[in-house]
Order: sequence, then structure tokens, then C-alpha cells
Amino acid sequence: MAASDMFNLEGRVALVTGASSGLGRAAASCLVRAGARVVGLARRAEALDRWRTEAGGETAAVTADLASDADLAAIAARACAPFGPPDILVNAAGLNLRQPADQVTRDGWERTIALNLTVPFFLAQALVPAMREKRWGRIVNFASLQSRRAFANGIAYGASKGGVEQMTRAMAEAWSAAGINANALAPGFFHTELTGPVFADPAVAARHAAATCIGRNGEMQDIEGPLLFLASEASAYVTGQVLFVDGGYTAK
Repeated sequence: MAASDMFNLEGRVALVTGASSGLGRAAASCLVRAGARVVGLARRAEALDRWRTEAGGETAAVTADLASDADLAAIAARACAPFGPPDILVNAAGLNLRQPADQVTRDGWERTIALNLTVPFFLAQALVPAMREKRWGRIVNFASLQSRRAFANGIAYGASKGGVEQMTRAMAEAWSAAGINANALAPGFFHTELTGPVFADPAVAARHAAATCIGRNGEMQDIEGPLLFLASEASAYVTGQVLFVDGGYTAK
């Protein structure tokens, strides 16, 4: 197989959660450029419309608030309507309330676990039957530095992302024999809405940049190559893995 064919997603359908902003938006646009027909899923319709205008290609939008007590089977069915069942699922939607451990509320904890951990599993579960019929599927979850590292005010978020790492391995064990590979990306510090409080303080942002081996924080294009690898034929023999896209933050 030619190298260009390994990463070609023409004929594939992708569903990307959190596609209205940040890394989810970057992921959705990357898959469009690789030739996939992409359904963006997020709660903000206007932001999704802006993404579709900028991304070009064949795209569709599904508006839903995944952080609520959502009917994920119904949402999955809506996501299948524009182009058929997705071959690729990218679980990029996330929530980090940044509550100190002594101030974590039951509501905040449950909302964080629901969006970061529960939603990715049950959305995948709803889409797996169609992937199994095709004997081909790619699930790309978003883990985090906090899957392995503890940061201040991140106990709920860290618990959820630690769960994502183990869930990814368990998804691989459950479904990869049917041709459905499950892996995760673990981004370092990228300037997004989710990390806004970090980048609001230049000294804190600089400290995180200095903690990497490369010497800078992530830029949106840095996620594209790793994502395309895990979403394409190039990763045919890779499953149950977490790829840290962190400039070497976890290597130091």
C-alpha cells in the first residue's frame, strides 16, 4: 500500500464530538481535509455552522448537549442520518471545572465523569454494530496529561481521564477482533477554551512550555498527524494504546 493510501480517508464517515471549538474542531477539520465526510457534534449550533463554513468538504452538524442526561442512542442515530453510520468516532468533547478537592460538588463530579467518560463509551457502543458489519472501525478517545499526572484542582477531571485510558484498553480488548481499533490521544497544553485559565496567566503558560522537551506548548496543527494516524489504515495493527502528544512533557 502506498503511503498516501494509508492516510487517505476518502469514502470514510467520521463523527467528532466537541467539534465546535478547540482540539475537537481541529480534529474535525483535519479529517475533512483527509477526505472523510465528517459529522460535527456539539451543543452550539452557530459555532458548528462556522466550523462547517471554514472546513469546506462534505460536513454535517448535530446539535446536542452531551453533558446533560442525553439519550446517546438517539444522538448516535441522528449522527448516522447525513452520510450513514460512521466508520470513525473521535471523542473530543470534554469538561474540566477546576474545583479544588475540598470544594468538589457531587453535581460537578458527576457532570465531569458523564461527559469525559460515560458519553464516549455509550456513544461508541451505539456505533460499534455498524462498524462490526463492515469489519472496520476506528475509535479515537481523548485522554490527557492528567490520565497519568496529578494537577491542582483537577481531581474530577483526572479521575475521568484516567478512566479514559483504561476504557480505551478495554474497548480494544472487546472490539478489535472485529476490525475496530480503539486508541487515545493524550494532548499536552494546547490553547483552547478548556485550557483558557492556564493561558490567561503568561507565567503559568511559560512554565508548562518549559516543562516539555521541545520547549513550547502545543499548536493546533500538532494534533493532526497523530489523529490521522489513529483514524486511518496506517494504524491497522495499533490498538489499545495512548499516544501522548505533549512535546515530551511526560518524558521529563
